[in-house]
Amino acid sequence: MVVPQPRIGEWYRANGGELFEVVAIDDIGAAVDVQYFDGTVGEIEREDWEAQWTDGLIEAAEPPEDWSGSVDVEADEDQSSDGERLDGDTVLRAGPLEGLDLFE
Repeated sequence: MVVPQPRIGEWYRANGGELFEVVAIDDIGAAVDVQYFDGTVGEIEREDWEAQWTDGLIEAAEPPEDWSGSVDVEADEDQSSDGERLDGDTVLRAGPLEGLDLFE
């Protein structure tokens, strides 16, 4: 079984049901830095990642609909959940920083 490589910005679910996002990958230290939905930051050794994936203890997951769990942000009363303001103006959102190597 080929274990998929973790990707920055992708969400996964741990065996206990906890959602987490990969926030950095340390190729030199062979670790994956993760942030859980509640904001807790952790690290998973690359060997452990592969073993847990093989054992079914980590699986790919959809991002949470309510992403505010990991940040201390109050909802904007003028904004709907789909990113459009109630007054009709579109809210611009930043895209992913694909291709950005944080360790160069």
